[in-house]
Amino acid sequence: MSNVWTELVTCDTSVSLSSCRSMIRALFANWRYTQLHLRNLVTILVQTNTVALPAGRETGRLFFSIKPTDTTAMDLSDMRKKYKGDGECFEEDQLVSLDPIKQFGNWFDEATKCPDIGEANAMCVSTCTKEGFPSARMLLLKGFSNEGFRFFTNYESRKGRELESNPFACLVFYWEPLNRQVRIEGSVERIPYQSSCDYFHSRPKSSQIGAVVSRQSTIVPDREYLRQNNRELEEKYKDKEVPMPDYWGGYIVKPQVIEFWQGQTNRLHDRIVFKKLKDGEVSTGEMMHQGEGGWVYYRLSP
Repeated sequence: MSNVWTELVTCDTSVSLSSCRSMIRALFANWRYTQLHLRNLVTILVQTNTVALPAGRETGRLFFSIKPTDTTAMDLSDMRKKYKGDGECFEEDQLVSLDPIKQFGNWFDEATKCPDIGEANAMCVSTCTKEGFPSARMLLLKGFSNEGFRFFTNYESRKGRELESNPFACLVFYWEPLNRQVRIEGSVERIPYQSSCDYFHSRPKSSQIGAVVSRQSTIVPDREYLRQNNRELEEKYKDKEVPMPDYWGGYIVKPQVIEFWQGQTNRLHDRIVFKKLKDGEVSTGEMMHQGEGGWVYYRLSP
């Protein structure tokens, strides 16, 4: 593809090339979003050309060239937004409780009441194989208590297989409008069968059928294959209760570490971490503080 030369602006020849370039920069400075993406998609080449006009007047014309570049290489260095100011920082004395489950409940409640957050219970669930290969996906939290954080899924899915061989997970909640994140690390166990069954039958019938149709993470020929199976099961269970598949159920993540993060524009983010002490373990260090229920807490450098 050849370069396309386009006249952009006319000016006196006394204007230097560097000044013309400054004009271009000033022009795009007000188009921040456009500038960001234009920078990724094109290379801008600038030159001046002097032409003779009637009455002996000369004018300099500024041209630019749009040259295709590799669109798979994106420079995102200018993508940043303002977070909270230092006057809105998250200090230790602002903790509503020294029990991190209660503190989570407070932040979660604020997230659910925020009109700009569609699903406050959406979380990234990260699992890992015994060999150390990680995987992550978004799921919905379905409950939490002092015992832990609950979610439901297909036991034969990739995450189910990884949790079977390596029963540890990390949960991350990110509430962007509030500039807040909560990270939870812990061991994972299946919840009792009856608890899974009770939740399964509380779901809409279409969701119950969907769980039966989908052998999660297995390869299927196309979407029509799923539609056809779904139609057949809708007819089969039209007037019947949908049995919960034996490959479906819930997990509980028993937290060992809970980190509360709040963003600051100057990047001196607030990070307050709660750690559950193991039996017989004692907290050490002047900067580690005693929490409630066997937890200690401390601040991390951002």
